[in-house]
Amino acid sequence: MSLNRKSLGWLAIVFLAGLAVGRVLPSAPVAHAQGDRRVFELRTYTAPEGKLPELQARFRNHTMRIFNKHNMTSIGYWVPQDAPNSQNTLIYVLAHPSREAAKKNWADFQADSEWQKVSTESQVNGRIVSKVESVFMDPTDYSPIK
Repeated sequence: MSLNRKSLGWLAIVFLAGLAVGRVLPSAPVAHAQGDRRVFELRTYTAPEGKLPELQARFRNHTMRIFNKHNMTSIGYWVPQDAPNSQNTLIYVLAHPSREAAKKNWADFQADSEWQKVSTESQVNGRIVSKVESVFMDPTDYSPIK
């Protein structure tokens, strides 16, 4: 995949995240967080062959709830439509109050005993994540989501 296609894919994800929030918060013309420093984190997980359903189950059944405990706001979760990424890729966007808070949120999440247990149990038959990419983003002044 070329850099340009990848960049367009990321822009599409951010656009879709904005649409999703717009549907969740239809009465608010702009979704605001605490203060003006909220940052968004775009995360892309690649799963080993055949492990995407297990990764999705972990998010569905545990991860999202544990994120909430650590001030990590789930904006949306997606799987690409086209192969080969549709077979092994999970993409999601989180919101954090600030970049500094994101660092603390992730440290607290990783140290959470419930998360450690879930992570270990979900990988009893092998790793379910082979690669993680993270990009922190600031909304533009014209973004419908802030």
